[in-house]
Amino acid sequence: MSEKKAAGGLQGIVAGQSAISTVGVGGIGLNYRGYDINDLAYKCSFEEVTYLLLKGHLPNQQQLNELKTLIQQKRQIPCKLKQILETLPKESHPMDIMRTVASIVGILEPETKSGQEYEISIRLISLFGPALLYWYHYSNTGIKINENTGKDSIAENFLKLYHLKSEIDPLVIKTFDVSLILYAEHDFAASTFAARVTVSTLSDFYSGITTAIGTLRGPLHGGANEAAMQYLEPLRSIPQADQFLNSRYQSKQLIMGFGHRVYKMEDPRSPIIKDFSLQLSKTANGDPTLLAVSQHIEKRMIEEKKIYPNLDFYSASAYKQCGVPTPMFTAIFVISRMTGWGGHIIEQRSNNKLMRPVSEYTGPAKKQFVPIEMRNKANL
Repeated sequence: MSEKKAAGGLQGIVAGQSAISTVGVGGIGLNYRGYDINDLAYKCSFEEVTYLLLKGHLPNQQQLNELKTLIQQKRQIPCKLKQILETLPKESHPMDIMRTVASIVGILEPETKSGQEYEISIRLISLFGPALLYWYHYSNTGIKINENTGKDSIAENFLKLYHLKSEIDPLVIKTFDVSLILYAEHDFAASTFAARVTVSTLSDFYSGITTAIGTLRGPLHGGANEAAMQYLEPLRSIPQADQFLNSRYQSKQLIMGFGHRVYKMEDPRSPIIKDFSLQLSKTANGDPTLLAVSQHIEKRMIEEKKIYPNLDFYSASAYKQCGVPTPMFTAIFVISRMTGWGGHIIEQRSNNKLMRPVSEYTGPAKKQFVPIEMRNKANL
């Protein structure tokens, strides 16, 4: 039987079946379990979407209340984990902290029986933010934060713990919450596929998550929002933005935050996060210059290169206006995508087959073995 050859990066290859999301399939855009991303972003909370992705349907009020209570309970950072976090250098990248948290919790609270996927998913979704911020504050100021902020949402808890404030602007909370919804799931993206490959070997849940975190760290995947902010931050005028773009054009360098492997036109998530970034720019703590520069770059990229922004581009300015430091952008992605990873691990295990593709060999033809005493540059 002939085998279909994969394009570079497995582009266009159907690697499995999934009932979790559609990503540009059949012209119907992005849907989670059949629900349009616009409806979810504007009409739901991240907690509702978490339930949807892990359980397969939207929760009723009682189910949502139970999930919120469970999240509050699962925020507690184990004492042994706190001790480890206190030893980690402040120079560590937040993604390394997230990977470490997943590994350590996997040791302290191992998966010991079947059917624990939902519980472990909620544990990590609830814990990742507080653990990251415990390390952040302790390593920078020596402060040991109290991770429990009551019945706050994942978004509000994170923002309160980062800013060490009891009250956060509702628009900032909503923007952060929407970003979590938008980043929550995206079919067989690299990190999700990596997690499914790992658990297809019958490895444990935590191994799948650490695999996914390591994959997400790269700038061609989750790290793109950090990379976008790194070039946007110094640009404080339209002429500076033009100079930046012209230089990148000339050197044929990638402009992070633009283009997508699946979406050939607009990423359906991009206008949603752009809307919230624009709203923030009009507030007292907003950055209208950052938005003006971003919009100018977007306009030129579309007109001159026919390349559209993806979710990462305006997420950068949104997070910046929420007061979140750039190195934490991808770590926030982990909190969000943990919902999708959890759903995919559950789905993979429900009908598991070991993922073991083959490669197209491009090496030398079969060679005659040469004993070591006869080897030299001439006959090798």
